[in-house]
Amino acid sequence: MSITIRTKTIILPLFFSCLSFASVHISAEQSLTTLEQLAAAPQRSELNIQRNQYRNPVETLAFFGIQPNMSVLEIWPGHGWYTEILAPFLKDQGQLTLAQFKQNDGSFKDERSIFWARVSARLAERLIEEKAYFGEPALVELEPPLLYPQQNDQFDMVLTFRNAHIWNEDGNLFATLQSLFQVLKPGGVLGMVEHRAARLSDISSSAVDGYLDESYLIQAAEQAGFSLVATSEINANPADTKNYPKGVYALPPTLAMGNYNKQEYLAIGESDRMTLKFVKPLQEPIQ
Repeated sequence: MSITIRTKTIILPLFFSCLSFASVHISAEQSLTTLEQLAAAPQRSELNIQRNQYRNPVETLAFFGIQPNMSVLEIWPGHGWYTEILAPFLKDQGQLTLAQFKQNDGSFKDERSIFWARVSARLAERLIEEKAYFGEPALVELEPPLLYPQQNDQFDMVLTFRNAHIWNEDGNLFATLQSLFQVLKPGGVLGMVEHRAARLSDISSSAVDGYLDESYLIQAAEQAGFSLVATSEINANPADTKNYPKGVYALPPTLAMGNYNKQEYLAIGESDRMTLKFVKPLQEPIQ
């Protein structure tokens, strides 16, 4: 796969001597090897491993610059596809925190909230059952736009995979990004992967169900205070035409159209995705 990375230059203090740079390079190589091993770990289902070809977890996490001694917040981990890699990677030197869906206190009425609360509860149970593998990730809740509890300047990195379109549909995108900005340490990284809408021109796009315009998402993050430092085509899929009856959900893994054109959708694969790396500036801009 050809990978294109576009970067923006930002001014940050440089503290590394040549010797320390060499040690960081070695550490990065070791981290990459560990990520590769975890992406194919026997604790992961065969189906989850098969999806590596679309989600590219090793390349994506390396692009975001993850290190094993970081404090990382994963937003809405769902069934734990990325958690299976992140938790063991961080358990010895760092700390993983999972921002789960809100627990169902018996008052939920809509099926989506009930379903995702059940998914979150099952993942929490699995973390306990397989503690030797996962370590002890901390658990918080994200009920957009707020995290419970929310502690400012806490994390080195926040990761969100294919969640922004949901926040946007519910009218919570900007406010949720503001919450994520607050919990990041100055200099911390926000890594985002999101289904990418078809771009029609510099000022318009076609965003059917589940897709989000890349420029729009970047602008929302920048308005929340983040600085975009790099974009990548790691998770691009040019075969995704983005014009399906049920939008992105027609593609795998959801296959919302059932058997209708199933082989065609399987041949396309998972969606075309933007991969964006932001930082929280070391000093907030003067208003």
